[in-house]
Amino acid sequence: MVKALVILAEGAEEMETVITVDVLRRGGVEVTLAGLTDSSPVLCSRNVMLVPDTSLEKAKSDGPYDIVVCPGGAKGAQSLASSAEVKAVLQDQEKSGQWIAAVCAAPIALASHEIGKGKMVTSHPSVKEIMVDGGYTYSEDRVVQDGKLITSRGPGTCFEFALKIVESLQGEDKAKSLIQPMLLKL
Repeated sequence: MVKALVILAEGAEEMETVITVDVLRRGGVEVTLAGLTDSSPVLCSRNVMLVPDTSLEKAKSDGPYDIVVCPGGAKGAQSLASSAEVKAVLQDQEKSGQWIAAVCAAPIALASHEIGKGKMVTSHPSVKEIMVDGGYTYSEDRVVQDGKLITSRGPGTCFEFALKIVESLQGEDKAKSLIQPMLLKL
């Protein structure tokens, strides 16, 4: 079974978290939603509470994961960017040649932890300069894949982002099979 780890921090963008988790699960990916600090409910950016499956500390012992996903949201992204535990997870993921994905403001965690330096990325426009200053090649595309790094721009691009992850892990046919049942217009 293909496995994904989605890291949930206080202030995360709830749409980016839920859409990604939902689409990945529809795509046959076993998803672990891990709370950055523990497994308690997490207050997201629009005051929606999400309940992680487990803590990041516990989830690490259930790895390895085929992909680690970082949802955005300004406060959540800052927490991911300043976390030594997230740094270790992302660095291990990169060293093992596995997938990493980040959306909206979360690519700042890539820059902070020196993940994918020099690669082509996108992000929410509000953090573009951080990515450029961090040594990344920047694109305005809605979803960007460079090697095993996938980035996207924000809540409105999350279906495309999640489908790109499914395509990368499970194949193009599997990703395309999800579009019609969800009534997506891409």
